[in-house]
Amino acid sequence: MRKPAKTLWFDRPRYVFLEFCVENSRDVKVEIESNKVIFSCFNEDNTPIYNVIHLYDRVQPNDSREKRSDRSITCFLRKWKEKVAWPRLTKENNKPAWLSVDFDNWRDWDTEEEGEMAMAEHYLDLINSVKDKGVPPSMDDLEDLDEDM
Repeated sequence: MRKPAKTLWFDRPRYVFLEFCVENSRDVKVEIESNKVIFSCFNEDNTPIYNVIHLYDRVQPNDSREKRSDRSITCFLRKWKEKVAWPRLTKENNKPAWLSVDFDNWRDWDTEEEGEMAMAEHYLDLINSVKDKGVPPSMDDLEDLDEDM
């Protein structure tokens, strides 16, 4: 009997990241297609693991990769439409019990860019206000202080 792997995901401007949490996996197979990901392997107890994810939007299979470690298999799925936020991973609106958002890596990047622009504009205004102080004061009166000492 196959069972699904616990899967975490998060979104970035160019990529969607998936992490299949299977420790000491073997015979790992990841098929990345433009509209779905098929994952299979065996865990350390020799239990077959199998996930099929029909994706929210299209990805570029040739520019997508996976990386295996002792604790998990991470997939980097290159989005077909960059800088378009995915509100969910799956095409269907219902979320499987084995799928969760990776809140440790999640960022609201579509509003983050606006915040960075506002911060850059603030610093630019600050620099310009410091530069526009007019003609520097004369320091002729400093010579008088030296004579007094």
